[in-house]
Amino acid sequence: MKAAIYAMLVTLPFILPVLFATLLPDEVSAYDRLTGRMDASRSEVISENGMVCAAHPLAVQIGIDILKAGGSAVDAAIAVNAALGLMEPVANGIGGDLFAIVWDAETQKLYGLNASGRSPYMLTIDEVKSKGHERIPYTGVLPQTVPGCVDGWFELHERFGKLPMDQILEPAINYAENGFPVTEVIAHYWDLGGRRLKDEPNFAETYLPGGRAPKEGEIFKNRDLARTYGILARNGRDAFYRGEIAKTIDAFMRRTGGYLRLEDFDGHTSTWVEPVGTTYRGYEVWELPPNGQGIAALQMLNILEGYDIAAMGFGSAEYLHVLTEAKKLAFDDRARFYADPDFVDIPVEGLISKEYAARRRELIDLDRAMRAVTPGDIVLESGETTYITVADKDRNFVSLIQSNYAGFGSGPVPDGLGFCIQDRGALFNLDPEHPNALLPGKRPFHTIIPAMVTKEGVLVFSFGVMGGSMQPQGHVQVLCNIIDFGMGVQEAGDAPRLRHTGSSQPTGEVMTGGGSVLLESGFSAEVIRALVAKGHRLGKDNGGFGGYQGIWWNREKNVLIGGSESRKDGCAMGY
Repeated sequence: MKAAIYAMLVTLPFILPVLFATLLPDEVSAYDRLTGRMDASRSEVISENGMVCAAHPLAVQIGIDILKAGGSAVDAAIAVNAALGLMEPVANGIGGDLFAIVWDAETQKLYGLNASGRSPYMLTIDEVKSKGHERIPYTGVLPQTVPGCVDGWFELHERFGKLPMDQILEPAINYAENGFPVTEVIAHYWDLGGRRLKDEPNFAETYLPGGRAPKEGEIFKNRDLARTYGILARNGRDAFYRGEIAKTIDAFMRRTGGYLRLEDFDGHTSTWVEPVGTTYRGYEVWELPPNGQGIAALQMLNILEGYDIAAMGFGSAEYLHVLTEAKKLAFDDRARFYADPDFVDIPVEGLISKEYAARRRELIDLDRAMRAVTPGDIVLESGETTYITVADKDRNFVSLIQSNYAGFGSGPVPDGLGFCIQDRGALFNLDPEHPNALLPGKRPFHTIIPAMVTKEGVLVFSFGVMGGSMQPQGHVQVLCNIIDFGMGVQEAGDAPRLRHTGSSQPTGEVMTGGGSVLLESGFSAEVIRALVAKGHRLGKDNGGFGGYQGIWWNREKNVLIGGSESRKDGCAMGY
């Protein structure tokens, strides 16, 4: 009797829903979203005067305050970036690099800035190999390159800024002095990074108060960083590259066996570059040229334009298949050609041409996944990041991305400065014949890419998707979501994503077995089975699908429409 009762109690939760379902009418539906936007986590943010989208709400508020004080989009972006360097040190900071695209309302033009740093003059391939390495490690002194972020701030400010730099940096200085509460996602990555880097010089003293990473909701202060920001506010760009800060880093490197020297900082410059673009179904999509990977997104879009993506439908096996195959083709070119254009000639125009895309498209079998890919003939007959986008009342826009590369960066924290030096040099190739080979004074291949979209020559969308090699894949998926599938700005970022891993890399690794397809929850079992039937190998990952921010300018109504990454801690905010 007891056994029978127990069996009934155990099975009751499973039986009741079935019994209940038989009593329902034939047509039953339920919507989490009254609008029918099933993939949207929340409504879009709409404003008239200005907007800021970034990965921490307090940083976003700072940006809005700067706009309200009369600052430009660039002023607000710098203020937000400074705050994120404090509040989100797991992803960015002034020890890292910066890239930006600016839409200037007055000239109706796009301006690109490459503010990435170069390798130390005294570091060579032979020196790395003499330490017993077959590739450059991610931690310690070997992957360190000159931080370009601060020079990028001042270059942008000189050209497009309105408010004085001390006013722009003041909010971040106040938070660094007085503290801020750590948010959920950042706390998670802080713990992971702390475990990995705790033994690097000065890291624990700076980032692990009490011997551990701060937990969600705990208050963190970084008074060393407040002092460093204060020096920049008072003394400007040269304090970082020629003055007190550069000299402190030089002395720290000499003491810890590092390779960066004062002359590396003194010789640093950012580069204003022309954005490069392609068309996609009536829109013009703009990225920055190498040493970044932005043109991979353009290559993928050119290939996908040859298919009726809208007819395939979002989340279909057909769409996910061609998306993955286009990524493989673009990334194999990325591994072969992308590098510092000051050292090698890169066939950018050929790589992003429609003719080349048509030739590459012919390699795609709609029924079978590619196991191996070889780079194309471009003669043509002749890794953690933060992303910010801001729009101001004058309709100037900035698309800015900034990173330490892997988490906090290389780990060592120069004495008393409050920030890590990036590990971007880990992306150099140690084959001296490779375009991305390590050489003194050379910029490494870069993953961080800002983007903008125009229509008929006028800005309509400023956006980015942070996250290493996910970035070009994320750019393409967001654009397909909006242009092909008719999603809104928030839904386009919330919809489940695909990430393909295992492509050949600029560091030298070669794709074998076709790599792996990683899928977020939200794709049906039927679609997953269909991908496997086409020969795709499925992998599993609990993250790594990127971090999106975007602002769409509805010119007819003259309003700004913002979307922000639901997978991160941040938000979109307007006024």
